[in-house]
Amino acid sequence: MTVKVFRSPARHGYAVEVSPYIPSRVACAASQYYGIAGCGTLLVLDQTETGLTLVRSWEWGDGLFDVAWSEGNEHILVAGGGDGSLQLWDTANHSAPLRVAKEHTQEVYAVDWSQTRGESLIVSGSWDQTVKVWDPALSPSLTTLRGHEGVIYSTIWSPHIPGCFASASGDGTLRIWDVKGAVCRLAIPAHKAEILSCDWCKYDQNVVATGSVDCTVCVWDLRNIRQPVNQLLGHTYAIRRLKVLGLQPTPASPGYRRASFRVCLWIRLQPAYPQPGGGLFLGRDGEGVHTCMPVGGSAQCSSLKRPQTSEDDFTSVLVFEHFSPMKPAPRPEP
Repeated sequence: MTVKVFRSPARHGYAVEVSPYIPSRVACAASQYYGIAGCGTLLVLDQTETGLTLVRSWEWGDGLFDVAWSEGNEHILVAGGGDGSLQLWDTANHSAPLRVAKEHTQEVYAVDWSQTRGESLIVSGSWDQTVKVWDPALSPSLTTLRGHEGVIYSTIWSPHIPGCFASASGDGTLRIWDVKGAVCRLAIPAHKAEILSCDWCKYDQNVVATGSVDCTVCVWDLRNIRQPVNQLLGHTYAIRRLKVLGLQPTPASPGYRRASFRVCLWIRLQPAYPQPGGGLFLGRDGEGVHTCMPVGGSAQCSSLKRPQTSEDDFTSVLVFEHFSPMKPAPRPEP
């Protein structure tokens, strides 16, 4: 497996998103000083045979924490900033954003562009404990949703159900929202600590995964929320970002489904190359970088020790994949 790395001096990465139009292109949101102070940078990179090359970059006056590609225009992106703003960027425009919307009163930590056919909406989640829904032009927000009792770290549209998205918060809950009704349809006490990330399964509308400060990943079936389908253990640091690629049946394992998880994370020190079959969830854990491999209902963990590197402040982008079996949750009794 080839690991491609792009280093951005004095920037700490917060989000990596692949273009829905150009599979070899990624957008990256980064900040100085871990977003505590300083400015932010939005990077567009192309993957080549030899590595990652810079296509375009823009500077912003505050930290940038998330980015999402437009589902209707290959050149357009939206980013969320530490100044409470959303910015609409065009890769053909070298200077300023097309539009800036500022309604949130604190950091915008999550943005996402809807993927369902016939719908083009943007959702944003903020540390002001609100979620806002926008049209693609970032006109005044269409609706503001309240209910979380902590900062909101993640907002993700359902790839299956129009007008439906999930949000994850510092209050430890995963919430499912209905935009048309402007209500929360489901509130799941998913972790006993802050939830930093969530993502929908692209092949099953009922499956959502969450990553938390408690160092675990939980996989949820929304039809049965009494307990997670699976809990993945092994990290000693918080899980800041996760991506679920798929969940498909495997005839070789009756009663089981095959879960493909992929995570794109930024860490400060580049790890050694992963061993074959490894690389499920990646994070900086002290002296090593850990990979977790779930087996049945438990997880096994191995450590990849980091190589000797200079102490220059840089950021690395790494992408790993791993397939693992996962048993479906029991269905509730009629």
